[in-house]
Amino acid sequence: MQTRKPKLGQNFLIDDNARHRIADALGDISQRTVIEIGPGHGAITTILADRARKLTCVELDRALVPELRFRFRNHPNVEVVEADILETNLTALVPAGEKALVVGNLPYYITSDILLHLCAHEAAMELAVVMMQREVADRVSAEPGTRDFGLLSATVQMHAEVVGLFTLPPGAFSPPPEVYSTVLRLRFASRFHELGVEDEKAFDRFLKICFQQKRKTLNNNLRAAGYTAEQIGVACERSGISASARAEALTLAEFATLFRAI
Repeated sequence: MQTRKPKLGQNFLIDDNARHRIADALGDISQRTVIEIGPGHGAITTILADRARKLTCVELDRALVPELRFRFRNHPNVEVVEADILETNLTALVPAGEKALVVGNLPYYITSDILLHLCAHEAAMELAVVMMQREVADRVSAEPGTRDFGLLSATVQMHAEVVGLFTLPPGAFSPPPEVYSTVLRLRFASRFHELGVEDEKAFDRFLKICFQQKRKTLNNNLRAAGYTAEQIGVACERSGISASARAEALTLAEFATLFRAI
């Protein structure tokens, strides 16, 4: 969703080529359920409405909801839901036995929250094509060992394969934001089982601890969380990971190994 009302963080997509590229990135949706986050004035909705078997648009702006409902009144496959996406049970929007496709121009100020919300409903999701501030997209797709790799990177990548598609300049939106925007494709595929992690919530808490102070070592962050020097030493020895390493240097597999050891 992108703003007539600055408080909603809206910058409406007006680039015709971009809206088609985003819709095309979903692939064949003729037999699919698609959830659009914040359709705004319907720039992408207009394309999806003629392609999707079922399109559910979740829009927070109460001024836009009646506009959208009127515009797509002759599309029985389109449903416009007035709701906060972060308070929406996405799984409940997907028919039993199916996996939905998600698309959206995410409000900059809650992008991370929305990504984590999608991950929480991963079991009902197959693919998401979402646009966000370029700097956030760089963090989401960052590789271990790079400056941008952090808690958001690790958390999302435990739930999905992340691929960058393209970047748009401010002029692609109205009003133009002060930043560039990048479209990412997330293909949901949990890595918890693959990496031997049985308790997902406990692992998420562990990641938060490891990245608590990004520039501090694992030893310092783990000690601050209450682990003893002996616990940390034994776990690091068992996992073959140095306690003096920083979290940004670890791969997801190494995080999982250290988590099981500690």
